Amino acid sequence: MDFSLQGNRKIKEGKSHVDRDAQFHHINNSIIEMFKKGMPAISVDTKKKEIIGEFKNNGKEYCEKGKPILVNSHDFPDKRLGKVVPYGIYDLGKNKGWVSVGVSGDTSEFAVNTIRTWWYKMGQSIYKDATELFITCDCGGSNGNRVRLWKKELQKFANETGLILQVAHFPPGTSKWNKIEHKMFSYISMNWRGKPLITRETVVNLIGNTTTETGLEIRAVIDENEYLTGKEVSLKEMNSINIKRLEFHPEWNYKIMPQTS
Repeated sequence: MDFSLQGNRKIKEGKSHVDRDAQFHHINNSIIEMFKKGMPAISVDTKKKEIIGEFKNNGKEYCEKGKPILVNSHDFPDKRLGKVVPYGIYDLGKNKGWVSVGVSGDTSEFAVNTIRTWWYKMGQSIYKDATELFITCDCGGSNGNRVRLWKKELQKFANETGLILQVAHFPPGTSKWNKIEHKMFSYISMNWRGKPLITRETVVNLIGNTTTETGLEIRAVIDENEYLTGKEVSLKEMNSINIKRLEFHPEWNYKIMPQTS
């Protein structure tokens, strides 16, 4: 009867924003301009949370015949080991990545601190003469375009480094087009498929060992900081941010300038 067993297939999208393609062109053109000036452009996002311990990790790994890796029969998180939150930075021009493996909340403070750590540990040595940094990210999550704490923390980072931070958010419902998803996160998932994430160090090592034929390199560290959720930013604090919004969709595209005092 022409029936067969088939899994669900993710293909349906919600209603597209009328300026979706125009925003894609804006992001692409902005990145090209940054490259021409020798300035860095990065893609950032949070990978899904992972439970730590002897739990099943989807995928298959070569093992001796009849001797698969044995793991727990349930997926209840270990209260002692907990979960980890990998937040990634992908350098669009150099095909290099950075991942901070957080052990606390997925907050804007954590997101910006990951960008900060990448800059001091990796980016600064590559872009010695940089005066600007272009950041592409989703519209939601800890780096969402409506999250006040995201902008407040970016202001702190701009003040520290003197960098002009230009941010461009992908339109709602288009997070899968964020470069980090298929240029970095997908390869990390392939590299650790079938391998239980027994410890935090296991996660860091598997991420750091991820490479591709095109030369992808990733560095990873554990971020032991405690990031509290639910922090609020007042209207007064928001008004003090040195933000310059672009004419085209200012809610998606803006620059955060260093404050002189």
